[in-house]
Amino acid sequence: MDSLLFLCARCIVAQRPLRALPAGLYPILFKAAFLDRKPLVLQDLVATWPFPVLNFQQLVEHQELLWDDDWNLCVQAVIQAVVAQLKQELEEPGRHFSLRVLDVTGLSDSVCGRTRGGLKICSRADLLAKACLEVSKHQRKFQRRGSKQRKGRSRAATAAAPPQPPGVDIHTDLVVKRSFYGILRDALQAGAAGSLRLKCREFQAKYISASEIVTLLESLDPSCVRRVDLRFSNLGLSGLSVILPRLSRFPELRSLKLRCNDVDVRRPAPESAVGIRCVAGQLGMLPSLRELNLGFSRLSGNLRQILCDIQAPLESLELESCSLIPADLAFLSQSFHAPALKRLDLSGHDFSQGLFEPLRLLLEETSASLLHLILMECRMADSHLEALLPTLRRCSRLRFLGLYGNSLSMAALKDLLQKTLELPDLQLVVYPYPRDFYNREPSRFGCSFEAVVDEELLAADIAEISQLLENSGRTDLVWSYKPYGHGGLDYFSL
Repeated sequence: MDSLLFLCARCIVAQRPLRALPAGLYPILFKAAFLDRKPLVLQDLVATWPFPVLNFQQLVEHQELLWDDDWNLCVQAVIQAVVAQLKQELEEPGRHFSLRVLDVTGLSDSVCGRTRGGLKICSRADLLAKACLEVSKHQRKFQRRGSKQRKGRSRAATAAAPPQPPGVDIHTDLVVKRSFYGILRDALQAGAAGSLRLKCREFQAKYISASEIVTLLESLDPSCVRRVDLRFSNLGLSGLSVILPRLSRFPELRSLKLRCNDVDVRRPAPESAVGIRCVAGQLGMLPSLRELNLGFSRLSGNLRQILCDIQAPLESLELESCSLIPADLAFLSQSFHAPALKRLDLSGHDFSQGLFEPLRLLLEETSASLLHLILMECRMADSHLEALLPTLRRCSRLRFLGLYGNSLSMAALKDLLQKTLELPDLQLVVYPYPRDFYNREPSRFGCSFEAVVDEELLAADIAEISQLLENSGRTDLVWSYKPYGHGGLDYFSL
């Protein structure tokens, strides 16, 4: 239920223009204007914002709204208000504004499209890049005009140009795609000495070349970057060897994701050995690194060589579909990473045979620290889950368990539920469709699990699990058969 203060704020933002307001009301008015989709009111509020920082996440606190088309218009309105402020500061040097930092980190990047009203929506990175270039262009134009005006004055009167306004820093997470690589590159390079500066916290690049990634990385402010995420770019070992040396300039880099980059070192070759040594050495040059994702890199027998130079224990390791062999898991169990791991993803490996015992031993070593375990699509049957349960129950801090895509029966899942109720921190279990609910085997027909499940039996299963949780007093624990769309599971939220 909304508070009386919030209800009053909604009444105020329903009328425009706003009257003069005390500073203390600005945060609640901003939240009300955002939730009621009032982009013009948001512009008015930003234009007179009385504080040095405006942080979207802290003000709005509504993660479920981040995919709404109208929300994108509100963000765009705020950015336009900041641009207008900077232009005004250039034109009126005596004018004072309080806002110096706009923080839009943690917000999902929208997909290009159109709102219900027909207005075009772009990626947030694209919007910010265009804003930086607009301010930079206006700044150059103003400087040229001022230079011409000073030419006619005496040398004494023009010994020093008027001081530049302090400008605004925009803290953001950037998702870069090929379609707007050029404009973002130009914006980052222009903004370094401009009034509107992008400070990237998390950098993600898709489908762009190694040289383009290097250009962008070299243009980022090194003090702010905590994550670099490079995916679907087919970099291979040679591309990674070009990019990784550039990462040592980021002292706060804690997370590196290198998912789906065409790395395959299964067959021994001289060039592969050189590439592995180069990658390992560069990973060793990142002293703050705590999360590493090598998903879909084919590493068979080479995990030790790749991780050997890392200076501090990893807390999150994602090795989905990495073609690991028992020696890789044995190395990991004996490494200094194991007792520090909070998050572990080994999805896409066949644990039905030779990998099962190495997995069990690894989980024994991680049991004191592990919070988040993902074993999806691992060909685990009831017997494997039964053998693994004693080890899982020793993971006393476990919050998330992902088992989607394994061939488990309803009886095995109910046994898992009953025996993990004792884990006090467990919040979410993503379980597979029980195999006894299949109309036919999915793999035989090349179709998804959803297409072969008996919907009536599944509905009854969901109701039964909910009842078991309620009877056990664990209504805080969620069991879901949906593998995606669960918030709050990021490394930085652990």
